[in-house]
Amino acid sequence: MTTPHHQVATATARMRAVADAVVDASVWSMTAAEAASTLVELTKLEAQVVELRSRVARHADELQVGTETGATSTATWLAHQTRLTRSAAAGVVHLGYDLDTHDVVRDALAAGNVRPEQAVVIVRAVKELPEDLDPDLVIRAEKHLVDAAAEHDAKTLRILGRRLLEVVAPDLADQHEADLLEKEEAKAAQATRLTMTDDGHGKTHGRFTMPTVQAAMFKKMLLAIAAPKHQAATHGAGVERRPGPERMGRAFAELIERISAKDLPKVGGTDATIVIHIDLDVLTGKLQKAGVLDTGEKISPSQVRRLACTARILPVVLNGKSEVLDVGRAKRFFTRAQLTAMSIRDGGCRADGCDWPPWLCHGHHWIRWADDGDTDLSNGGLLCPRHHARAHDPTYETTHQPDGKVTFHRRC
Repeated sequence: MTTPHHQVATATARMRAVADAVVDASVWSMTAAEAASTLVELTKLEAQVVELRSRVARHADELQVGTETGATSTATWLAHQTRLTRSAAAGVVHLGYDLDTHDVVRDALAAGNVRPEQAVVIVRAVKELPEDLDPDLVIRAEKHLVDAAAEHDAKTLRILGRRLLEVVAPDLADQHEADLLEKEEAKAAQATRLTMTDDGHGKTHGRFTMPTVQAAMFKKMLLAIAAPKHQAATHGAGVERRPGPERMGRAFAELIERISAKDLPKVGGTDATIVIHIDLDVLTGKLQKAGVLDTGEKISPSQVRRLACTARILPVVLNGKSEVLDVGRAKRFFTRAQLTAMSIRDGGCRADGCDWPPWLCHGHHWIRWADDGDTDLSNGGLLCPRHHARAHDPTYETTHQPDGKVTFHRRC
């Protein structure tokens, strides 16, 4: 490091030296009162250092520090030099620019009167005010949140910031909040995600992001199922109260079982009901053998019997009494029973090379119903929407292969 000459550089060197001097100092002899006051003062000092660092970072960015070494930005250079993450280094630089245009927050941070996370929240809240708001009202809003920081942490300040206009411009507050909510909800809808991964050991792990209103509805549903009254009614009085995450997780699983397939859109012409391939002896408890779901997973015999008892699955029972699967010319469309049987038999789209699962496929008449083809299993098979459309395209010819697959070739 070069010899410091600027007053900020010199002060930084002195602060480092003072900190070095107490590296090995024991704190065991501090009284409770002195330890408490010192902890508060260190927190204020940390805020002051953050303000100073951000100010220097902004100046360094204006000087394009790091360009001589090939760094693409000051943040990239800082991350490399200090081993900060790229996002953390960028945050330092951005805070410097923010504080340069928000003097009230900068002065409070420099004095150690607000915490860095409070400063970030205040700046963000002020930035979200209407662009055409009178500058004096903007300054008043900034001062209001800085004053509130003496009594509230960053989380509460974020809530107060949402209603900031009620303090400085009450007549604009409701419309502004409505506009903000519209924007947030639109972003939330775009950010909605759900991922699930089966670990191969009977558990599926996942994570989700959803809009606040749906999350509130979801949470209320789970709390109703996880409530002690429901648990006692389900498992009997005196049931052990499970930890929160486990109780909510079990409530989630129970909620899924409670949703009726009849309330969901049909998939491939059938209800979105799990279908399981099971021996009759397993269903009656005479044989212990895993059941196979139409999605490919296996479940234990006891799980099969439990779900079958509550009608939460559709069992396809071997060697047992089955529904009538052939209806000849009586009906134009394949019945639910026929489509279920096709899903077990075909395992998915019959087109060679296609991997679409059965629950996303359509039942197709190999000999068209309009050409006197029967609505029977022998004349039916599963095709995905793309291949189903091709099967009805007169420019293509359908060829049945020995292994049960079909191929399509453009007619000459």
